[in-house]
Amino acid sequence: MRKPFAESALEAISGRNRNSGAMAQFALPITEVLVVADCWQTEPDAEAVIQRAVAAAAEMVDADIGEAELAVMLTDDAGIRTLNSNWRGIDKPTNVLSFPALQPTGPGGPDDAPRMLGDIAIAYETTRKEADDEQKPFDHHLSHLAVHGFLHLIGYDHEKDGDAEAMETLEQEILAQLGIPDPYPDRDPDADRERMD
Repeated sequence: MRKPFAESALEAISGRNRNSGAMAQFALPITEVLVVADCWQTEPDAEAVIQRAVAAAAEMVDADIGEAELAVMLTDDAGIRTLNSNWRGIDKPTNVLSFPALQPTGPGGPDDAPRMLGDIAIAYETTRKEADDEQKPFDHHLSHLAVHGFLHLIGYDHEKDGDAEAMETLEQEILAQLGIPDPYPDRDPDADRERMD
């Protein structure tokens, strides 16, 4: 099986290797959640929240993601700062980072190997601070970050205002399906966007 390009960075921080083993066929992507920072122990439902958010996003997007795999690493600010510095040249922590997997372009890979969508990393302290500052339930904000990261893995971005608006609209629709209020209720549509990473 071919590793996503960021997997070595995730392994370096987590100290773990992923072993997918034999996979059954699923309409939704297979989401593996790796808890690599003790601070996440205060959020015992984090894995279930992420699984639910990714499943909801996968059901609503028009993308070929069945039988695909992704990993979500729950880390701390120090871990995500290392990733942010190594991969983006930004030496500070952030809330979420996504690392889309490079897809094979030619023959040669095993036909039964799952296709890798990529990896997502979410930092506890930044996520907690943002949820508290915005007076949102932690699980709502965590769901939003998981959806945001997943959309990056399948090709959405927010570098241009039009792309950001499309991505944010889709995030709002997915979160509404989960019973989560609009994460951007006070946003002025004409204002410059402060973007997630």
